Amino acid sequence: MKHTTLPTDHRSTGVRNGAAIAAPPRDRRRKRRRPASQQWAAWGFLAPVTLYLALFYAYPLYRNLDLSLRNYTVRSFVQGDAPFTGLANYRTVFDNPTFAPALLHTAVFTAACLVFQYAIGLALAVFFNQHFRLSATLRALFLVPWLLPLIVSASTWSWMLNSDSGIVNATLHAVGIGPVNWLTSPSWSLTSVIIANIWIGVPFNLVVLYSGLQSIPTSLYEAAALDGASAWRRFWSITFPLLRPVSAITLLLGLVYTLKVFDIIWIMTKGGPADSSTTFATWSYQLGFGNLLPAFGPGAAVGNLLVVAALVFGLIYLKVQRKQALS
Repeated sequence: MKHTTLPTDHRSTGVRNGAAIAAPPRDRRRKRRRPASQQWAAWGFLAPVTLYLALFYAYPLYRNLDLSLRNYTVRSFVQGDAPFTGLANYRTVFDNPTFAPALLHTAVFTAACLVFQYAIGLALAVFFNQHFRLSATLRALFLVPWLLPLIVSASTWSWMLNSDSGIVNATLHAVGIGPVNWLTSPSWSLTSVIIANIWIGVPFNLVVLYSGLQSIPTSLYEAAALDGASAWRRFWSITFPLLRPVSAITLLLGLVYTLKVFDIIWIMTKGGPADSSTTFATWSYQLGFGNLLPAFGPGAAVGNLLVVAALVFGLIYLKVQRKQALS
């Protein structure tokens, strides 16, 4: 009886002590090359973004931190011999009598703008979600404040709130109310810039929240309506809970933007009168560029406080999102 032996291709298979050789050398080389090429392609796509972040974010943050830790003057920028002072600039900022009012104004300005921008934007988003006639046209018109340059918006509000010739005081006079010094009174200056910033920020909240409403299935509303739920009940039980992730990112972006608002306040009141509308953003500019003898170090320190505040709230947001994802 003859046994037929099949030819063995030693390039593809083999037997060693009864065990087959797992993978041929040539195939292993091919499998190694593919991940390497994919990795280089990934780095190629990441390189422009990484370079952009390094040049326009990381380096300015490093320079601002260096400014806050040294005693920079105009001469120091030319000669580059600014002495290292450690946290002296931060102590100067904390001991400055403007620190407490600026901190309070920043907190009030940020909180008021966030609450009203979100509330008005959500109400408008729910209103336009009804898809009535001309809803798209009206929604586009609401984007105008967001599309205008900030200098135009701030100048328009400065004219409207002018004590002598503003249209707001003219309207108040027509209904029998005396004029209000919106921009020149310490009692009203902060309120004036808050109103202007709310008007500018509402369209952003409207757009983001409206897009979030589009992702909520209409079948949920139909089922709730069949169960007899009122419109207010449907909002609190369906709309508001399902809109929570979109609301969180909207508030976070609004917080970061509002903390650094400078143009509107500076154009309308320049932080005055008597520092009644001064925030950290305007105070940082005043310290660094608003005097004949600029204090670059303290100005950079105030700017870094804003960066830390935005970073803290960003970390809180990430932690809350992680908890929600785990639950």
